[in-house]
Formats: sequence, structure tokens, C-alpha cells
Amino acid sequence: MIALLIAGGFSLAFTLFLTPLFIRLFRRIGWGQFIRDDGPQSHHTKRGTPTMGGIVFLIGAFLGYLVGHLVAGVPWTMVGVLVFGMAFGLGLVGFVDDFAKIRKQRSLGIGGWTKIAGQVIVGSVFAVFAITENFRDENNLTPASTLISGVRDISWLNLFAFGSVVGFVLFVVWVNIITTSTSNAVNVTDGLDGLASGAAIFAISAYIFIGFWQANQSCFNENVIGSSTFYKCYEVRDPLDLAVAAAALSGSLVGFLWWNTSPAKIFMGDTGSMGLGGALAALAIMTRTELLLILIAGLFIIVTGSVIIQRAYFKATKWRFGQGRRVFLMSPLQHHFELKGWAEITIVVRFWLIAALFVAAGVGAFYLEWASR
Repeated sequence: MIALLIAGGFSLAFTLFLTPLFIRLFRRIGWGQFIRDDGPQSHHTKRGTPTMGGIVFLIGAFLGYLVGHLVAGVPWTMVGVLVFGMAFGLGLVGFVDDFAKIRKQRSLGIGGWTKIAGQVIVGSVFAVFAITENFRDENNLTPASTLISGVRDISWLNLFAFGSVVGFVLFVVWVNIITTSTSNAVNVTDGLDGLASGAAIFAISAYIFIGFWQANQSCFNENVIGSSTFYKCYEVRDPLDLAVAAAALSGSLVGFLWWNTSPAKIFMGDTGSMGLGGALAALAIMTRTELLLILIAGLFIIVTGSVIIQRAYFKATKWRFGQGRRVFLMSPLQHHFELKGWAEITIVVRFWLIAALFVAAGVGAFYLEWASR
């Protein structure tokens, strides 16, 4: 518990007080945002605003995680390393994309397939470490499970049912589906000042509660073994450390949001949005709540869905009528409302509320599953 509080507090203080130093540094080395010409006209005033702010809060979160363990006198764990490994790995893919945009002075960085290839490489490395036999703990648990999970592992959805080789391939594919979907979803949602960072605070904070509750109700918790609720216990590896990692990330984002909210002094860039998506995916996989992520990341899924609908409808109508038509004035969804005349801050706050409602529904579903067993 001490590690959790220290991790969140330190990372918040780091980004709150040190982000201005990074803003000045990024300005000096020319890391300014490039704005697409076909975007909302109001965005052109943001040209040159320092970007790649994901570097700030990812470093802050990792340092908070380490300091929390140092002060509490407890060792860090493999699950914590994997959360930050995924976040930094995908953050690096985003950094390459951001750097390409700055260098080429255009809104498109590396190619879409190149970006996906980077995500798959990071996701595959994570999958190998998360399921390999060499990383079993004293309770014989690997960081991730061979079962697809909802609110907890689903016994009849065993990826290894057809053998270890096929199962391993299926597991890597499954992890990459979650990883690429989540990182791209957060990336697409990032587009208005504070939108992605605020929504991510809600989503990642859900795993503070989930990890803490799983630790209290762990099958290896001495207070649970032999109790009347033992049959409800969770077989999750180091859930409390997952809560610590989530607290460090959430605290770091809160401090960053102080400078990222409208009018933003710094943007997170693809470095931050893809890193956050990776952290969310890792937390869902290792808390064994993979399908629950659909609710917890509900806002990100809706925004990504608007892009898919827009593109699919445009291509279908172009094939049918010779000229493409659109469902939204512009996608992603937040830009549709901008062109409808909504103020940027209005869109951001309302989307935050939607994100919070989805997270509340996800956490509620998680608890109700335990209470109703």
C-alpha cells in the first residue's frame, strides 16, 4: 500500500513540476507539432507546440514505480517490468513516428504498415516473456494466462487446447490483437488538448482498484485461504504490483494534464498515446481482464469505431456511386463535433464524462462478478 501511494505521489510531482523544463528543452531542439492542412482551422494556432510529451510522463511513471518500491522496501516484480516494457516499447514506435513528422514537416510520419510492424514486434516480445515457463513465480504462475479472460479467466477458452505449439502461436496473435487495437485506439483519440490524457487517467485508474482487489482476494493471500470467500479468489500474479504500476501511470498523467489541458503547452504525441495504449493492454492481459477492456476503454473504442465507419462507408459509396460519401463531417469523432461548432473544451469534458461512465461500468461489472458468485 505504501509503494502504491508513493509511486502515485512521486510521479505526479515529477510531471507537475518538471514538465516546464521539458517544454523549454523540446522548444530548443525544435520538437514542435506539425498540423495537417485538412484539419479544423482552429488547430493551426497549435503549430509549433512542443510534442512527444509522452517521454515526460512515461519517465515520471517509471521513476515513481521504482521510488515507491525503494521507499516501501519491497522488490519490483516481473509484471511491473512488463507493463513498463510494453509502454516504453510502443512509446519508442510512437517516437519514431513523431520524429519522422518533425523531420519531414508533414502530418504523416512512418507508414501505417511500418507502425503496425513495430507494434507487432513489441507485442510479440511481451507475449514471449509473459507466458514463458522460465518466468513462473513461487506459486507456479506466469505473468499472463493461457486462457482468454473476461472478468477473470474463462476455463473453456484455453488457447493451448490444441497443443503447446499451436497454443503459443494463438497466444502471440491474441496479445497482438489486444496490443495493436488498444495502442491505435488511444492514438486516434489523441487530437484535442487533454482528451487522451484525461480519458487515460480514468481507464488506467480502474486497474488500481482491480489490482488492489485481486491482491486482497488472491488465492495465495493467507487471509483468504480457508475463508468463506476462498472459492471467489483470483489466480493472478502479483496483482498489487500491477496496481502500483497503474498508480504510477495515473499520477504521472495527472501532473502532465496540468500542462496538457486547453490551451496545451505540450502534446503527448504518438510517443505518449501509443505508450499509454501499450500500458493499458499489458494491464488488461496480466490482470486477466482482457475482454473487460472493451468497457474500460469504451471511449477509445467509440472514437476508433468512428474512423472505421467513416472509411468503410466512404469506400462503399465510392464503389457504388462513383463518389465517396461521409457519415461524419470529419473523423475521428471529436473533429466531427468541432466542425459542428462545439467548443474544444466542451468536447473534451463531455468525452471525459463518457470515459468515466464506461470505466465505472467496467469496474462495476468486475466487482459484481465477484459479489454474485
